Amino acid sequence: MKKILLGFTMAIAIFTFLPVFPAMAADTANGGKIFSANCAACHLGGNNVIIPNKNLKQPSLEKYNMNSLEAIVMQVTNGKSAMPSFKGRLNQQQIEDVATYVLEQSEKNWQPG
Repeated sequence: MKKILLGFTMAIAIFTFLPVFPAMAADTANGGKIFSANCAACHLGGNNVIIPNKNLKQPSLEKYNMNSLEAIVMQVTNGKSAMPSFKGRLNQQQIEDVATYVLEQSEKNWQPG
């Protein structure tokens, strides 16, 4: 019984002190490449050629409650209205990368640098 209790205690100690690795951070450089290849045809420079007032610039993202990483990931993943879903074309990391890129660019008003 002592061996079982000791083993159980050791297991708890090991799992308690194991290092916790953070989730992979988004790669905005990769997000820019993904954006150029998949999104720029409709959203070049943060614009929207289909529905001009629903662009990717910060005021518009705020107006339509799209100014968060979660909201952009949801939109890219599932699509909505004229925007197609990218769930089958991009993996989750690629979607997070492009969403981070869009959010970052909107904060810079889509200006280089």
